[in-house]
Amino acid sequence: MNLLRRYPFTIALIVLVLASASHPLPPIVDAVTGAPADADLARPVDYVVAAPLSNVLDALTFLSLDRARALVGTWLVALVLWGALRRGSVWRRMARAVIGPVVLVGLAAAAVLLPRPVPRLVVPDPSATTVIDYHAHTAASHDGRRGWTALDLARWHAVQGFEASYVTDHNLLLADDSPGLAEAPIPLLPGAEWSVYGQHVLALGEEVAINRDPYNNNTRGMLGIFAELHRNRALAIASIPEYWLNHWDDLDAFVKAGVDGFEIMNCAPKAIGFPPQARARVVALAQKRNLLLIGGSDNHGWGKVTCVWNLTWPSARGLAANRVLARPLALLQGESPVWTAPFSQPWVMLRTLNWPERTSWLTWILVVLIYRAVPRRAGDPGGIGFMARSLSLKILRVRRPPPA
Repeated sequence: MNLLRRYPFTIALIVLVLASASHPLPPIVDAVTGAPADADLARPVDYVVAAPLSNVLDALTFLSLDRARALVGTWLVALVLWGALRRGSVWRRMARAVIGPVVLVGLAAAAVLLPRPVPRLVVPDPSATTVIDYHAHTAASHDGRRGWTALDLARWHAVQGFEASYVTDHNLLLADDSPGLAEAPIPLLPGAEWSVYGQHVLALGEEVAINRDPYNNNTRGMLGIFAELHRNRALAIASIPEYWLNHWDDLDAFVKAGVDGFEIMNCAPKAIGFPPQARARVVALAQKRNLLLIGGSDNHGWGKVTCVWNLTWPSARGLAANRVLARPLALLQGESPVWTAPFSQPWVMLRTLNWPERTSWLTWILVVLIYRAVPRRAGDPGGIGFMARSLSLKILRVRRPPPA
Protein backbone atom coordinates (compact mmCIF):
# COMPACT_ATOMS: atom_id res chain seq x y z
CA MET A 1 0.00 0.00 0.00
CA ASN A 2 2.89 2.32 0.73
CA LEU A 3 4.28 1.76 -2.78
CA LEU A 4 0.87 2.43 -4.28
CA ARG A 5 0.61 5.67 -2.36
CA ARG A 6 4.13 6.83 -3.22
CA TYR A 7 4.27 5.65 -6.86
CA PRO A 8 0.70 5.48 -8.18
CA PHE A 9 1.62 6.15 -11.82
CA THR A 10 4.33 3.47 -11.84
CA ILE A 11 2.02 0.87 -10.31
CA ALA A 12 -0.73 1.88 -12.75
CA LEU A 13 1.66 1.38 -15.69
CA ILE A 14 2.53 -2.13 -14.46
CA VAL A 15 -1.18 -2.94 -14.22
CA LEU A 16 -1.81 -1.62 -17.74
CA VAL A 17 1.06 -3.59 -19.25
CA LEU A 18 -0.26 -6.79 -17.66
CA ALA A 19 -3.93 -6.03 -18.38
CA SER A 20 -3.21 -5.39 -22.06
CA ALA A 21 -2.05 -9.00 -22.36
CA SER A 22 -5.63 -10.15 -21.78
CA HIS A 23 -6.77 -8.22 -24.89
CA PRO A 24 -3.86 -8.70 -27.32
CA LEU A 25 -3.84 -7.61 -30.93
CA PRO A 26 -1.98 -9.42 -33.72
CA PRO A 27 1.22 -7.74 -34.86
CA ILE A 28 0.02 -7.55 -38.46
CA VAL A 29 -3.43 -7.76 -40.06
CA ASP A 30 -5.02 -7.82 -43.50
CA ALA A 31 -5.96 -4.19 -44.22
CA VAL A 32 -9.02 -5.28 -46.22
CA THR A 33 -10.58 -7.79 -43.81
CA GLY A 34 -8.94 -6.81 -40.52
CA ALA A 35 -8.16 -10.49 -39.90
CA PRO A 36 -4.77 -11.58 -38.51
CA ALA A 37 -2.31 -12.14 -41.32
CA ASP A 38 -0.33 -15.34 -41.85
CA ALA A 39 2.84 -13.31 -41.35
CA ASP A 40 4.78 -12.00 -38.38
CA LEU A 41 7.02 -9.15 -37.32
CA ALA A 42 10.53 -10.14 -36.29
CA ARG A 43 11.81 -7.71 -33.68
CA PRO A 44 15.60 -7.28 -33.45
CA VAL A 45 17.19 -7.94 -30.06
CA ASP A 46 18.03 -4.27 -29.51
CA TYR A 47 14.43 -3.34 -30.39
CA VAL A 48 13.14 -5.70 -27.68
CA VAL A 49 15.73 -4.71 -25.06
CA ALA A 50 14.72 -1.07 -25.52
CA ALA A 51 11.04 -1.96 -26.02
CA PRO A 52 9.59 0.94 -24.00
CA LEU A 53 11.46 3.41 -26.20
CA SER A 54 11.02 1.41 -29.44
CA ASN A 55 7.27 0.99 -28.98
CA VAL A 56 6.69 4.61 -27.98
CA LEU A 57 8.59 5.88 -31.02
CA ASP A 58 6.54 3.60 -33.28
CA ALA A 59 3.32 4.80 -31.65
CA LEU A 60 4.31 8.42 -32.25
CA THR A 61 5.21 7.62 -35.87
CA PHE A 62 1.80 6.07 -36.60
CA LEU A 63 -0.37 9.10 -35.88
CA SER A 64 -2.63 11.00 -38.21
CA LEU A 65 -2.15 14.77 -38.21
CA ASP A 66 -5.29 15.46 -36.18
CA ARG A 67 -4.61 12.69 -33.68
CA ALA A 68 -0.98 13.80 -33.36
CA ARG A 69 -2.13 17.29 -32.44
CA ALA A 70 -4.61 15.91 -29.91
CA LEU A 71 -2.13 13.52 -28.30
CA VAL A 72 0.82 15.90 -28.11
CA GLY A 73 -1.30 18.87 -27.04
CA THR A 74 -3.10 16.95 -24.29
CA TRP A 75 0.03 15.36 -22.90
CA LEU A 76 1.94 18.65 -22.98
CA VAL A 77 -0.74 20.28 -20.83
CA ALA A 78 -0.93 17.24 -18.52
CA LEU A 79 2.84 17.13 -18.02
CA VAL A 80 3.03 20.86 -17.31
CA LEU A 81 0.26 20.60 -14.71
CA TRP A 82 1.72 17.42 -13.20
CA GLY A 83 5.08 19.11 -12.74
CA ALA A 84 3.76 22.46 -11.53
CA LEU A 85 1.24 21.14 -9.00
CA ARG A 86 3.46 18.62 -7.22
CA ARG A 87 5.02 19.43 -3.89
CA GLY A 88 8.36 21.16 -3.76
CA SER A 89 10.01 24.50 -4.09
CA VAL A 90 8.97 26.91 -6.80
CA TRP A 91 12.14 26.24 -8.79
CA ARG A 92 11.69 22.49 -8.51
CA ARG A 93 8.08 22.67 -9.69
CA MET A 94 9.09 24.92 -12.57
CA ALA A 95 11.82 22.46 -13.56
CA ARG A 96 9.36 19.56 -13.52
CA ALA A 97 6.85 21.57 -15.57
CA VAL A 98 9.51 22.12 -18.24
CA ILE A 99 11.27 18.75 -18.28
CA GLY A 100 8.15 16.67 -19.08
CA PRO A 101 7.16 18.64 -22.21
CA VAL A 102 10.78 18.78 -23.37
CA VAL A 103 11.03 14.98 -23.14
CA LEU A 104 7.76 14.57 -25.09
CA VAL A 105 8.90 16.94 -27.84
CA GLY A 106 12.26 15.16 -27.92
CA LEU A 107 10.54 11.80 -28.40
CA ALA A 108 8.44 13.22 -31.24
CA ALA A 109 11.58 14.57 -32.93
CA ALA A 110 13.37 11.25 -32.42
CA ALA A 111 10.47 9.39 -34.07
CA VAL A 112 10.95 11.51 -37.18
CA LEU A 113 14.71 11.96 -37.36
CA LEU A 114 16.74 9.38 -35.48
CA PRO A 115 17.74 5.92 -36.77
CA ARG A 116 16.55 3.04 -34.64
CA PRO A 117 15.94 -0.72 -34.80
CA VAL A 118 12.68 -1.63 -36.54
CA PRO A 119 10.56 -4.79 -36.98
CA ARG A 120 10.91 -6.88 -40.12
CA LEU A 121 8.05 -8.64 -41.90
CA VAL A 122 8.43 -12.41 -42.08
CA VAL A 123 6.16 -14.41 -44.39
CA PRO A 124 5.62 -18.19 -44.15
CA ASP A 125 6.54 -18.93 -47.80
CA PRO A 126 8.91 -16.29 -49.25
CA SER A 127 9.10 -18.13 -52.57
CA ALA A 128 5.37 -17.72 -53.26
CA THR A 129 5.10 -13.94 -53.04
CA THR A 130 7.15 -10.76 -53.25
CA VAL A 131 7.05 -8.22 -50.42
CA ILE A 132 6.86 -4.85 -52.16
CA ASP A 133 6.21 -1.16 -51.57
CA TYR A 134 4.32 0.76 -54.25
CA HIS A 135 4.79 4.32 -52.99
CA ALA A 136 8.11 5.82 -51.83
CA HIS A 137 10.25 8.88 -52.44
CA THR A 138 13.82 10.15 -52.47
CA ALA A 139 15.23 13.64 -51.96
CA ALA A 140 14.31 14.33 -55.60
CA SER A 141 10.73 14.98 -54.41
CA HIS A 142 10.06 18.52 -53.22
CA ASP A 143 9.14 17.23 -49.76
CA GLY A 144 11.80 14.51 -49.56
CA ARG A 145 14.41 14.57 -46.82
CA ARG A 146 17.59 16.28 -47.92
CA GLY A 147 20.22 13.73 -48.91
CA TRP A 148 17.72 10.84 -48.96
CA THR A 149 19.15 8.87 -51.89
CA ALA A 150 17.88 5.82 -53.72
CA LEU A 151 20.41 3.78 -51.73
CA ASP A 152 19.03 5.13 -48.43
CA LEU A 153 15.53 4.26 -49.58
CA ALA A 154 16.53 0.73 -50.59
CA ARG A 155 18.27 0.11 -47.27
CA TRP A 156 15.27 1.45 -45.37
CA HIS A 157 13.07 -1.05 -47.22
CA ALA A 158 15.43 -4.02 -46.99
CA VAL A 159 15.80 -3.88 -43.22
CA GLN A 160 12.00 -4.08 -42.84
CA GLY A 161 11.53 -7.11 -45.05
CA PHE A 162 10.73 -5.55 -48.42
CA GLU A 163 12.08 -7.35 -51.44
CA ALA A 164 11.41 -4.56 -53.96
CA SER A 165 10.02 -1.03 -54.08
CA TYR A 166 8.78 1.40 -56.68
CA VAL A 167 10.32 4.87 -56.52
CA THR A 168 7.49 7.33 -57.12
CA ASP A 169 8.97 10.79 -56.79
CA HIS A 170 6.67 13.74 -57.30
CA ASN A 171 6.41 14.54 -61.01
CA LEU A 172 9.85 13.06 -61.70
CA LEU A 173 11.08 9.80 -63.14
CA LEU A 174 13.66 7.57 -61.50
CA ALA A 175 16.95 8.40 -63.20
CA ASP A 176 19.16 5.51 -64.23
CA ASP A 177 22.12 7.30 -62.65
CA SER A 178 20.41 8.07 -59.31
CA PRO A 179 23.01 8.12 -56.50
CA GLY A 180 23.45 4.66 -54.99
CA LEU A 181 21.03 2.94 -57.36
CA ALA A 182 23.62 0.39 -58.48
CA GLU A 183 24.44 -0.58 -54.87
CA ALA A 184 20.83 -0.94 -53.73
CA PRO A 185 20.24 -4.13 -51.67
CA ILE A 186 16.81 -4.67 -53.27
CA PRO A 187 15.46 -3.82 -56.74
CA LEU A 188 14.14 -0.29 -57.09
CA LEU A 189 11.49 -0.11 -59.79
CA PRO A 190 10.69 2.91 -61.98
CA GLY A 191 7.64 5.00 -61.34
CA ALA A 192 6.35 8.48 -60.63
CA GLU A 193 3.63 10.27 -58.68
CA TRP A 194 1.92 12.70 -61.03
CA SER A 195 0.00 15.62 -59.50
CA VAL A 196 -3.03 16.49 -61.64
CA TYR A 197 -6.06 18.57 -60.65
CA GLY A 198 -6.32 17.71 -56.95
CA GLN A 199 -5.29 14.10 -57.48
CA HIS A 200 -2.01 12.23 -57.16
CA VAL A 201 -1.67 9.30 -59.53
CA LEU A 202 0.95 6.61 -58.98
CA ALA A 203 2.41 5.59 -62.33
CA LEU A 204 3.97 2.18 -61.65
CA GLY A 205 6.53 1.19 -64.25
CA GLU A 206 6.51 4.71 -65.72
CA GLU A 207 9.62 5.38 -67.82
CA VAL A 208 8.33 8.19 -70.04
CA ALA A 209 7.80 11.77 -68.83
CA ILE A 210 4.37 13.21 -69.55
CA ASN A 211 3.02 16.70 -70.06
CA ARG A 212 0.60 17.27 -67.17
CA ASP A 213 -0.95 20.48 -68.51
CA PRO A 214 -3.87 18.80 -70.33
CA TYR A 215 -4.89 17.04 -67.10
CA ASN A 216 -4.83 20.03 -64.75
CA ASN A 217 -7.91 22.00 -65.83
CA ASN A 218 -10.85 20.02 -64.46
CA THR A 219 -11.89 16.55 -63.31
CA ARG A 220 -12.93 15.43 -66.77
CA GLY A 221 -9.57 16.42 -68.18
CA MET A 222 -7.72 14.85 -65.27
CA LEU A 223 -9.28 11.47 -65.99
CA GLY A 224 -7.44 11.34 -69.30
CA ILE A 225 -4.16 10.69 -67.55
CA PHE A 226 -5.11 7.04 -67.04
CA ALA A 227 -5.16 6.39 -70.80
CA GLU A 228 -1.90 8.31 -71.18
CA LEU A 229 -0.18 6.10 -68.61
CA HIS A 230 -1.53 2.98 -70.28
CA ARG A 231 0.01 4.13 -73.56
CA ASN A 232 3.30 4.30 -71.66
CA ARG A 233 2.71 0.74 -70.37
CA ALA A 234 2.42 1.95 -66.79
CA LEU A 235 -0.20 1.08 -64.17
CA ALA A 236 -2.30 4.01 -62.95
CA ILE A 237 -3.18 3.94 -59.24
CA ALA A 238 -5.16 6.68 -57.47
CA SER A 239 -3.48 7.55 -54.17
CA ILE A 240 -4.89 8.79 -50.88
CA PRO A 241 -5.73 11.16 -49.37
CA GLU A 242 -6.44 13.00 -52.65
CA TYR A 243 -9.26 10.88 -54.05
CA TRP A 244 -10.80 10.69 -50.57
CA LEU A 245 -10.68 14.45 -49.95
CA ASN A 246 -11.02 15.88 -53.46
CA HIS A 247 -12.67 13.31 -55.73
CA TRP A 248 -14.83 11.15 -53.47
CA ASP A 249 -17.84 11.54 -55.76
CA ASP A 250 -15.80 10.73 -58.87
CA LEU A 251 -14.68 7.16 -58.11
CA ASP A 252 -17.01 5.59 -60.66
CA ALA A 253 -15.66 8.04 -63.23
CA PHE A 254 -12.13 6.96 -62.29
CA VAL A 255 -13.07 3.37 -63.07
CA LYS A 256 -14.72 4.24 -66.38
CA ALA A 257 -11.66 6.25 -67.38
CA GLY A 258 -9.41 3.23 -66.82
CA VAL A 259 -7.84 3.54 -63.38
CA ASP A 260 -6.05 0.26 -62.54
CA GLY A 261 -6.59 0.45 -58.80
CA PHE A 262 -6.65 2.42 -55.58
CA GLU A 263 -4.30 2.93 -52.67
CA ILE A 264 -6.19 2.01 -49.48
CA MET A 265 -3.42 2.30 -46.86
CA ASN A 266 -0.77 4.99 -46.56
CA CYS A 267 1.63 5.68 -43.69
CA ALA A 268 1.92 9.45 -44.20
CA PRO A 269 0.30 11.51 -41.40
CA LYS A 270 -2.04 13.21 -43.87
CA ALA A 271 -3.35 9.87 -45.21
CA ILE A 272 -3.05 7.32 -42.40
CA GLY A 273 -6.43 8.39 -41.02
CA PHE A 274 -8.36 6.96 -44.00
CA PRO A 275 -11.65 5.84 -42.36
CA PRO A 276 -12.64 2.16 -42.45
CA GLN A 277 -16.04 3.03 -43.93
CA ALA A 278 -14.33 4.78 -46.85
CA ARG A 279 -11.90 1.89 -47.28
CA ALA A 280 -14.82 -0.55 -47.35
CA ARG A 281 -16.46 1.40 -50.16
CA VAL A 282 -13.28 1.34 -52.24
CA VAL A 283 -12.78 -2.37 -51.53
CA ALA A 284 -16.32 -3.10 -52.71
CA LEU A 285 -15.69 -1.12 -55.89
CA ALA A 286 -12.44 -2.98 -56.49
CA GLN A 287 -14.13 -6.34 -55.95
CA LYS A 288 -16.86 -5.46 -58.40
CA ARG A 289 -14.45 -4.20 -61.08
CA ASN A 290 -11.46 -6.47 -60.33
CA LEU A 291 -9.14 -3.58 -59.53
CA LEU A 292 -5.77 -3.61 -57.78
CA LEU A 293 -5.69 -2.53 -54.12
CA ILE A 294 -2.35 -1.44 -52.68
CA GLY A 295 -0.71 0.05 -49.62
CA GLY A 296 2.16 2.52 -49.65
CA SER A 297 4.67 3.60 -47.05
CA ASP A 298 4.82 7.00 -48.78
CA ASN A 299 8.23 7.34 -47.15
CA HIS A 300 10.06 10.60 -47.83
CA GLY A 301 12.99 9.93 -45.49
CA TRP A 302 11.09 11.13 -42.42
CA GLY A 303 10.33 8.47 -39.83
CA LYS A 304 12.17 5.18 -39.63
CA VAL A 305 9.44 2.55 -39.66
CA THR A 306 6.69 1.47 -42.03
CA CYS A 307 3.08 0.66 -41.17
CA VAL A 308 2.25 -1.34 -44.32
CA TRP A 309 3.61 -4.07 -46.57
CA ASN A 310 2.27 -5.66 -49.77
CA LEU A 311 2.38 -9.32 -50.74
CA THR A 312 2.19 -9.47 -54.50
CA TRP A 313 1.70 -12.37 -56.88
CA PRO A 314 3.30 -11.30 -60.19
CA SER A 315 1.37 -13.88 -62.21
CA ALA A 316 -2.04 -12.61 -61.01
CA ARG A 317 -3.99 -9.60 -62.21
CA GLY A 318 -6.36 -7.14 -60.57
CA LEU A 319 -7.65 -7.72 -57.07
CA ALA A 320 -5.96 -11.13 -56.69
CA ALA A 321 -2.52 -9.73 -57.51
CA ASN A 322 -1.87 -8.06 -54.18
CA ARG A 323 -2.60 -8.29 -50.48
CA VAL A 324 -2.16 -5.32 -48.14
CA LEU A 325 -0.82 -6.02 -44.63
CA ALA A 326 -0.86 -3.28 -41.97
CA ARG A 327 -0.03 -2.76 -38.33
CA PRO A 328 -3.18 -2.41 -36.15
CA LEU A 329 -1.82 0.76 -34.55
CA ALA A 330 -1.88 2.43 -37.96
CA LEU A 331 -5.39 1.24 -38.84
CA LEU A 332 -6.60 2.72 -35.54
CA GLN A 333 -6.00 6.23 -36.91
CA GLY A 334 -9.13 6.11 -39.04
CA GLU A 335 -11.24 4.08 -36.61
CA SER A 336 -11.11 6.09 -33.38
CA PRO A 337 -12.24 9.68 -32.78
CA VAL A 338 -9.50 12.28 -32.75
CA TRP A 339 -10.08 13.26 -29.12
CA THR A 340 -9.31 9.70 -27.92
CA ALA A 341 -5.73 9.77 -29.20
CA PRO A 342 -4.06 10.65 -25.83
CA PHE A 343 -5.22 7.36 -24.30
CA SER A 344 -6.26 5.10 -27.21
CA GLN A 345 -2.86 5.27 -28.91
CA PRO A 346 -0.92 4.15 -25.77
CA TRP A 347 -3.50 1.45 -24.99
CA VAL A 348 -3.44 -0.09 -28.47
CA MET A 349 0.36 0.13 -28.44
CA LEU A 350 0.40 -1.98 -25.26
CA ARG A 351 -2.08 -4.46 -26.74
CA THR A 352 0.22 -5.10 -29.72
CA LEU A 353 3.20 -6.09 -27.54
CA ASN A 354 4.43 -9.66 -27.63
CA TRP A 355 5.70 -11.27 -24.45
CA PRO A 356 9.40 -10.49 -24.96
CA GLU A 357 8.46 -6.83 -25.38
CA ARG A 358 6.10 -6.97 -22.42
CA THR A 359 8.84 -8.52 -20.29
CA SER A 360 11.20 -5.75 -21.32
CA TRP A 361 8.63 -3.15 -20.26
CA LEU A 362 8.13 -4.78 -16.87
CA THR A 363 11.86 -5.14 -16.32
CA TRP A 364 12.57 -1.48 -17.00
CA ILE A 365 9.62 -0.36 -14.88
CA LEU A 366 10.76 -2.48 -11.94
CA VAL A 367 14.36 -1.29 -12.23
CA VAL A 368 13.22 2.32 -12.08
CA LEU A 369 10.78 1.56 -9.27
CA ILE A 370 13.42 -0.18 -7.16
CA TYR A 371 15.91 2.57 -7.84
CA ARG A 372 13.45 5.16 -6.55
CA ALA A 373 11.90 3.11 -3.74
CA VAL A 374 14.91 1.53 -2.02
CA PRO A 375 16.26 3.90 0.65
CA ARG A 376 19.91 4.94 0.49
CA ARG A 377 22.34 4.96 3.35
CA ALA A 378 24.89 7.62 4.02
CA GLY A 379 27.88 7.03 1.81
CA ASP A 380 26.05 4.99 -0.86
CA PRO A 381 27.43 5.80 -4.31
CA GLY A 382 25.34 7.40 -7.02
CA GLY A 383 23.75 5.40 -9.81
CA ILE A 384 22.14 1.97 -9.39
CA GLY A 385 25.02 0.26 -7.62
CA PHE A 386 23.34 0.73 -4.26
CA MET A 387 20.55 -1.59 -5.41
CA ALA A 388 22.90 -4.56 -5.14
CA ARG A 389 23.39 -3.98 -1.43
CA SER A 390 19.76 -3.22 -0.78
CA LEU A 391 18.64 -6.41 -2.51
CA SER A 392 21.31 -8.51 -0.76
CA LEU A 393 23.00 -9.46 -4.04
CA LYS A 394 26.39 -9.97 -2.46
CA ILE A 395 28.15 -10.78 -5.69
CA LEU A 396 27.37 -7.31 -6.98
CA ARG A 397 27.82 -5.59 -3.63
CA VAL A 398 29.40 -2.18 -3.89
CA ARG A 399 32.37 -1.91 -1.59
CA ARG A 400 32.73 1.30 0.30
CA PRO A 401 36.16 2.78 0.91
CA PRO A 402 37.38 2.34 4.50
CA PRO A 403 36.90 5.39 6.71
CA ALA A 404 39.88 7.74 6.84
